[in-house]
Amino acid sequence: MKIRVTSRGAARLLAHHPWVYRSDVLEGPDRPGLYPVQSDKGVLGLALYNPASEITVRVFSFGDTGRPQEVLLENLRKALERRKAALAQEPEGAFRLVHAEGDLLPALVLDYYAGHGVLQVGSAALEPLTETLAELIQAELSLQSLLAKNDQKSRSLEGLPLQIKPLRGSVPPFVMVREGAIRYRADLLEGQKTGAFIDQRDNRIRLQSFRGKTALDVFSYHGSFALHLALGFEQVIAVDSSAAALQRALQNAQANGLTNLLAQEANAFEFLREQEKRGSQYDLIVLDPPAFAKGKRDVERAYRAYKEINLRAMKLLPSGGILATASCSHHLSEPLFYQMLAEAAADAHRTVRVLEKRGQGWDHPVLLNVPETYYLKFALLEVM
Repeated sequence: MKIRVTSRGAARLLAHHPWVYRSDVLEGPDRPGLYPVQSDKGVLGLALYNPASEITVRVFSFGDTGRPQEVLLENLRKALERRKAALAQEPEGAFRLVHAEGDLLPALVLDYYAGHGVLQVGSAALEPLTETLAELIQAELSLQSLLAKNDQKSRSLEGLPLQIKPLRGSVPPFVMVREGAIRYRADLLEGQKTGAFIDQRDNRIRLQSFRGKTALDVFSYHGSFALHLALGFEQVIAVDSSAAALQRALQNAQANGLTNLLAQEANAFEFLREQEKRGSQYDLIVLDPPAFAKGKRDVERAYRAYKEINLRAMKLLPSGGILATASCSHHLSEPLFYQMLAEAAADAHRTVRVLEKRGQGWDHPVLLNVPETYYLKFALLEVM
């Protein structure tokens, strides 16, 4: 059985973008699975297929390359092999072992936390292969445990249930992860994402080198940036709207013997406005908000929100102050992100220098053919 796509769908695949939408699928099987994709140009690749999904075709190998399941499993082996050196060097660390399309494994994510794995399957075509995937992962890595944390809302679009279940070993509710000079608690069963936000790891470690009196971590969650800043600043304030998240931040601080981290429960926008009114100043401010733009229709509103928080943060920084600011919204492109920052600087009447342009960690690879794989923008800025 094969999938046949339109000339427009074929053009996307020939450009090595792996997605074909339902409107460009001419015919295909009536059930999800792994199948070849073809057009009048011949076989174009091997794909995950779900006729009920808007993204009907997700290619994991381009060209006529062999048996679909064998090719998929080989892609998984290669992804794991690329990370093994890092795991050997930092067995207590946290890394992304499989980054979906970035590793030619659409709808599949695997994260590593100090010897434990958390798997997310987001395709009806992959779901029946969960046990096979788990078997290969365990054979390659010998994990202490492997958890299927399939609670992401995107599964509903594939007609899949939301569920969390152990696949291998005894899954602990949390593990302590080492990140640079810091240790933090990652909740495998109940935390956001797979337990933590690993894509910011390198950026958090980067901030360990800064020194000063006061620092502010806004949208702090479990204090991930604040913990690293507390190594070099006399006082760090972690701001979040969740009291439970801030409690975890304080527990993480205690686990590291840090007494200079304070927690402030507040709405980030209101907090920044109030700090501006008071004329407060900080030597370094981190802005790591959630994705304000979930889709293209949200970009204009998200742009205004990003601009507001960055403008207010710039006003709270003295000359020489540092702003570490991020956007994880794919739909807010890198050019738009820096345009927003330039407008914020102009409206704040501040001269701002770009120290570094950064992004997601090396273990979250970006495919040039697939702009959706590049989502995290992170800028280190200095107010002149």
